[in-house]
Amino acid sequence: MSRLAIAIPIAVFIGSWWLTGRLRDYALARHVVDVPNGRSSHSVATPRGGGLAIALAALPAFVLAALAGMLPWPHLWAFAGGGALVAAIGFLDDVASVSPSRRLSAHFAAAAWVLWCIGGLPPVRLFDGSFDLGWVGIALAVLYLVWLVNLTNFMDGIDGIAAIESITVSLAGAVLYTLAPVAAPHWAGPLILAAAALGFLVWNWPPARIFMGDAGSGFLGLMLGALSLQAAWSAPPLLWSWVILVGVFAVDATVTLARRAIRRERISAAHRTHAYQHAAQYCGAHRTVTLAVAAINLFWLLPLATLVARGSLDGLLGVLIAYTPLVAVAAWLGAGVPRPVADQVFATHVQC
Repeated sequence: MSRLAIAIPIAVFIGSWWLTGRLRDYALARHVVDVPNGRSSHSVATPRGGGLAIALAALPAFVLAALAGMLPWPHLWAFAGGGALVAAIGFLDDVASVSPSRRLSAHFAAAAWVLWCIGGLPPVRLFDGSFDLGWVGIALAVLYLVWLVNLTNFMDGIDGIAAIESITVSLAGAVLYTLAPVAAPHWAGPLILAAAALGFLVWNWPPARIFMGDAGSGFLGLMLGALSLQAAWSAPPLLWSWVILVGVFAVDATVTLARRAIRRERISAAHRTHAYQHAAQYCGAHRTVTLAVAAINLFWLLPLATLVARGSLDGLLGVLIAYTPLVAVAAWLGAGVPRPVADQVFATHVQC
């Protein structure tokens, strides 16, 4: 690893940390704060929008990585264009208000841009075959990216959780390049994203001094998706590996959404019924749940993702093995269920 490959993530970490502090000053001066209410997981008014620092630190670093030959130029345009659009619309929503339809339109535009620049969805590896899904695959990939943008926003509800998810998933993705036979080890992107999220986490670690907001959560979600597609072009099984790595967020958000839909609740309405929110409410500490997410990523999901990356386990089977206990735990913790019902589970079974 060259000195530049080490220096860039360090500079990104410092830049993200410094910019988050400046955004906190801006948010306090402009009164851009989240005031606690009945649907909040915090009890103190806290400035928001600090996640913009993640994008502002990462995007120039992607350019440096491309100049140094560590990131293909088409991938740079994908990350820069899509990431900048999602971060910008998210920050506008943080400081003012953007209609859900406009936000979603921007998310779809960003996803389409990423796919156009990166070359679409690579052939999908399934059991012993490789399948080019054509336009159907592109449509599915767009939905995949848009869902990652939004589920990261949904899951950014307690201190540190979205940052720690992005750090551990990105670092795990970088590690997979060293463990799997790949055409090109594009580990620079994951390291840059992890460093940017880490700089923000210094301010967002429980108790948080600033919240990420839509600017940060949307950017992180899109980048995790884009990095997974980049990895898949290096080695098709890595797409499944990345799908495994984002399992905690994907399962909690999907189970919560599905159960709320079954209960005929308005999906767009604010709520506090994610599994991680129930766990944090009962434990009375965000730190415990945030660290649990990191532990699941590193000690459950990463080993399975590694087996898939090395060809020792089929990708779809690996996802099913990884997700099955996560679905069970999310349901057990009351994902998508109002708190009084979920509390019955905690009072009987959970000890923090």
